[in-house]
Amino acid sequence: MSVAYMLYRAGGAYFQDGLVTVHNSDFCKDPKFHEAYALGKATGSWGRQDVEWHAYVCCWAAWSVREKDGDFVECGVNRGGLSRAVSHYVDFASLSKRFWLLDTYEGLPEHLISEDERRRGILPGGYDACYDQVVETFRSVPGVQIIKGVVPDTLTQVKAEKICYLSIDMNNAAPEIAAAEYFWDRLVSGGIIVLDDYGWAKQINQKIAFDKFAATRGVRPLSLPTGQALIIKPQRAAKSGPT
Repeated sequence: MSVAYMLYRAGGAYFQDGLVTVHNSDFCKDPKFHEAYALGKATGSWGRQDVEWHAYVCCWAAWSVREKDGDFVECGVNRGGLSRAVSHYVDFASLSKRFWLLDTYEGLPEHLISEDERRRGILPGGYDACYDQVVETFRSVPGVQIIKGVVPDTLTQVKAEKICYLSIDMNNAAPEIAAAEYFWDRLVSGGIIVLDDYGWAKQINQKIAFDKFAATRGVRPLSLPTGQALIIKPQRAAKSGPT
């Protein structure tokens, strides 16, 4: 039982993942989410940390668009904790979709890190090789497509014509913006992008880049106290009939 859940049951504050609040956190009582979170945590993606609210944002976003046309895409997977939680929470096996998982599965590539990002402590590598583990984690989940390699080089391997859920977590700006630009036109009306690092001070370059990306498309990221942000593609106006 997580510390956050015990605090909630005791009537105390939620205090995890850089977030403290006394407001309602009753998602902690949802059995489906607990199952999903346990599967995600079992991958070892978060070590000893608990990131329940963080994971719930992704689960909520995926659940919200699960009935829309299009596939799910996650760029920046590591051991697959978030994508495993999401796939269980939305009963992905029951959906006629594919879930595309893109990562090097061995950390950040050096040539994509800017000098300013280096000064802020964003460095190459940083993660253990985990490709084989991810393959095993998703062996029982139909529709999952695991793509190993460097974004943006691997983006063309995603064959989905439409996307409704896009999670981006690659820890530096260049590959993240490349992914967002590549998939934006495929993102369906009402589709959601989850930005994992938007609010972190160390990742300020990502925030600046996505603020510009959003502004040119007439949208704004919704910054969340978990450090994440959401971008929702506007609904297309219905075409009027002949007059």
